[in-house]
Amino acid sequence: MKKIKVVALGLAMAVAMTFVGCNKNKEVVSSGKVSADQPGWKANAENPVKFDWYINFSWFARHWGDSKVSKYITEKTGVDVNFIVPAGNEAEKLNAMIAGDALPDLITLGWWEGQIPMMIDAGLLYSLDELAEQYDPYFFKVTDPNKIGWYTQADGHIYGYPNSSYTAADYEKYKGKLTSNETFLVRKDMYEALGSPDMTTPEGFLGALRAAKEKFPTVNGQSLIPFGTNEFGDTGCSMLQGYLSHFLAIAPEKNGKFVNADLGLTEDPEYIRWMKMFRQAHEEGLFATDVFVDKRSQIEEKAAQGRYFCMLYQNWDMQAPQNALYAKDPNSIYIAVDGPKNSKGDNPVLAGGGIAGWTVTLISKNCKNPERAIQFLTYLISEEGQMDTNFGIEGETYTIENGIPKLTKEIADLDKNDKNKQETEIGVQYTYWMLMDNAWQAQWGAEYAPSLEQPQLWTRPYVHSYAAYDGLTLPVGSDEQIIYEDIQRRWGKVLPQLIRAESEAEFDKIVKEFNEYKKSKGIDKVIDAQTELMNINKKKLGM
Repeated sequence: MKKIKVVALGLAMAVAMTFVGCNKNKEVVSSGKVSADQPGWKANAENPVKFDWYINFSWFARHWGDSKVSKYITEKTGVDVNFIVPAGNEAEKLNAMIAGDALPDLITLGWWEGQIPMMIDAGLLYSLDELAEQYDPYFFKVTDPNKIGWYTQADGHIYGYPNSSYTAADYEKYKGKLTSNETFLVRKDMYEALGSPDMTTPEGFLGALRAAKEKFPTVNGQSLIPFGTNEFGDTGCSMLQGYLSHFLAIAPEKNGKFVNADLGLTEDPEYIRWMKMFRQAHEEGLFATDVFVDKRSQIEEKAAQGRYFCMLYQNWDMQAPQNALYAKDPNSIYIAVDGPKNSKGDNPVLAGGGIAGWTVTLISKNCKNPERAIQFLTYLISEEGQMDTNFGIEGETYTIENGIPKLTKEIADLDKNDKNKQETEIGVQYTYWMLMDNAWQAQWGAEYAPSLEQPQLWTRPYVHSYAAYDGLTLPVGSDEQIIYEDIQRRWGKVLPQLIRAESEAEFDKIVKEFNEYKKSKGIDKVIDAQTELMNINKKKLGM
C-alpha cells in the first residue's frame, strides 16, 4: 500500500492512530479447541458475550433483541449485539472514533470508504485470516476464496469480508436470475393513459414530461412532479452520473483509461445530449426545484403519494412507496420501462452486484473478545447463518417445500402489508444484511411482492458485472485523492448549474469552464492512478 501523505485533520488522525496502533497487540485467549470441520461458535454457545457493532449508515434503524430472529440467534450462538449508528454525518462520527481510539468491536461500512486503508495502516484492525487460523479455521470453509483473494491486502492479509458480493462464478451459475437496482420508473396508470410513449430519446422523454404535466397537473390536490431522482449532495447526484451512464451504455473505459462518471462525463457527447434535455425540462418547469433539495425520506414520501410521473431511481428503495401505492390502487404503482438510450439505441448496460459487494465488516483491535467475534462472523457467513438471517426459524417463520425454504404466508404477506413489522418484530429477509449473500439467495428463486416484481424482473436481461471497476479508491491524503475530491466537490456545484442554465449557450460555457478546471487541477493524474488500480483488478479477475 502506498505511503499516505496526510494533511490537516488527516495528519492529526494519522498521528493518533499510529500511537493507538502501537498498543493494540492484545493477547487473545482461546476457550477451547478449534477445527476446520467444526464451527467455532458451537463450542462457545453456552458462554454469553455482547458486541458493540457500528453500522456506518445513519438511516439504519434496527435494534438487536427486538425481533424474533435476533433473539433466536442470540440463544443459539450466545452472542448479543448492540448496534451503534451515527445520528448525523457518518464520516465525522467514524473519524472521531478513529482519532479517539473509540472504535467498537465490529464495524460495517461501505467498501469504498477511505477510512478502511487508514485503519489498516494504523494497525487498528485484526486480520480476519489470522484470527480464523487461530480460533476458527471453519471460516475458510464457508468463505469464498475469490472474495478472500479480492480483499487480500498487500501484506497478504484480509481485514474485512463483504456482503452482497457477486463473483464471476455467480454470474455464470445464476445467469438470468440476477437483477440490477438501476431502473427508469414510470407511474403505470399515467404512462398507459398517455399511450405508453417512447422515452428513449431526449425528444420523446421531454414530450412525455410535457404530456404528463398537461394531463395530470395535480395528484390528490398536490402538484405533479414530472421527473424525480435521487438526492443531490456535495458531489452531485448518483442517478445522473453512474446510473445515467449505464442507461446510455457509456463504457467505463476509453482508450485503455478508466472513465469515472462521478467526476462528470462532460466530455461525452451522449451524456451532454441528455443533460441538455434536462436543462430544457427545467426551463419548462418539468424538472422541479424540489429535486435539488429533497432528501431520501422526502423523495420516498412523495413517491408513496404517487406524485412523480417518472423517476430514475434505485428500485429496491421503492419498497415502502410501492406497497403504499399498491394498497390503494395496483395500477398506480411504478413500473420499469425503457428509459434514456444513446443515439444508436443501444440497450442499457446496468450494474449488477460486483465482487466488492456493498459493505465490508471488520473487527477492531478494541474488540473485547476477538475469538468470539471471528466465530460469530463465520456463523453469519455460513449457510446456517444465511438461512437464519434470511428465513428465520424453521416451522415458525418458514417451512421447507420440495427442498426449498419458503416464508410462511403470514410472514411473507408482511412484505407487502407491513414491511416495518416484518423487520422489527420478525427480523427476516434483509433486516440483518451486514453479511448477506445475495448470490446464495438466488438459488431459491426470488419471490417478490406484486408491487415490486416487475421492476426487478425488467432488469434481468441488462445486468452486467462492473467488478473490474470496484475498489478504485485512492489512498487517503495522496495527491490523487485530494485532486479527486476537489473535482468531485466542483462537480457537485456544476451539475445543478447545468440543469438550471438559462440557455444552451450558458450550458456550453459551464461545460467548457468545468472541463478546463478538471484539466488544470490534474484530472489526468487521477485517471492514471485509477487506471492502474483498474488493471490490478483485471489481473485479480483473470481478465
